Amino acid sequence: MIVEHLSLVDFRNYATAELALHRGPNVLVGRNGQGKTNLAEAVVFLATLGSHRVSSDAPMVRDGQEFAIIRARLSHGERRVLAEVQVNRQGSNKARINGSPSKPNELPRYAHVVLFAPEDLQIVRGDPSARRRFMDQLLIQRIPRISAVLADYDRVLKQRNALLKSARARGIRGEGLSTLDVWDDKLVSLGSEIITARQRLAADLQQPVADAYEAIAGADHRPQLEWALSVGGADPEEDDDAATDADEAPAVAKLGDQQHIAELFRASLAAKRSTEIDRGLTLTGPHRDDLMLRVRDLPVKGYASHGESWSVALALRLASAELLRSESPAGDPVLILDDVFAELDADRRQRLATLTAGYEQVVVTAAVEEDIPEVLHAHVVRINAGTISDEREAADD
Repeated sequence: MIVEHLSLVDFRNYATAELALHRGPNVLVGRNGQGKTNLAEAVVFLATLGSHRVSSDAPMVRDGQEFAIIRARLSHGERRVLAEVQVNRQGSNKARINGSPSKPNELPRYAHVVLFAPEDLQIVRGDPSARRRFMDQLLIQRIPRISAVLADYDRVLKQRNALLKSARARGIRGEGLSTLDVWDDKLVSLGSEIITARQRLAADLQQPVADAYEAIAGADHRPQLEWALSVGGADPEEDDDAATDADEAPAVAKLGDQQHIAELFRASLAAKRSTEIDRGLTLTGPHRDDLMLRVRDLPVKGYASHGESWSVALALRLASAELLRSESPAGDPVLILDDVFAELDADRRQRLATLTAGYEQVVVTAAVEEDIPEVLHAHVVRINAGTISDEREAADD
């Protein structure tokens, strides 16, 4: 897949913006704070329906405006697709495909993007929510309809939590809260589908991550990915600090098919109901799970060196790209390397550049042009205070 042209209206610092991109490497150069990452963020939003920088949509809308527009012309071989989304400060977003109204969750069917960013280090070093977010954004690209399942789960979870808080305030106990059963059924149905999809994704990423890690680090440290599941007895949200201790890390639950997961989920809800009412909070489900990452049979968080942590983060992104590349009829995903090279030593810079240069389209942002290995130098665009200057177009003039 190729992004041929990107148009923005009232997105971040851009009142309007027009950016032409080309096959192969594209380099966006500019000092920090000029708007390079905003361009990358817009492309990523089309593919994942979210930002890698913020958890809500409102910050992406320019100050004083109620909505922003992201529009991109995508090339799938000989086929062209015009994808557009209206990002609203409040309320649901709207989308159009080739000019016709569409649901936003249809956009990832057409836009496949893998982003590498400094924030990726939080995937391996941050709290469980960072790892859940990484996996869910990849899931949305792999199975676009899962975005609706995730949204429905969040809605049901909020409603169930509100009921638990209300019960606590009114002093209602256990059996007196029969209305909770209805929400339990919905939570189990949606949650077991999410857990199953996440486990399958982790299994499918295992070998690509191992291959990518060895290519980046130049060593085989046996990276491993497994889910610690709250429905299986772990509680990563409560035990996150303990996860840095190899002897006290949350037990990894190896579960079976979706029906079996649903049975365990329901049993876990029943066992924790009294505690949940006391706390006014749902204490089990995919919203409390964690992706356990290990190298050399030790947890990455708390044990891996800085270089090893970066190698794992980069390997997760490269493995994502390889997975999408192998499964998508649309061709390669677009790779976006957003200010990544400044974070890496010279050896990892060169290895990453060599591994990514062969993709159909690569977009690289950097504050210092010299940080970018020569193999990725081709089409250079300079960004200054929201103004886009295309060196190739200027040369053509």
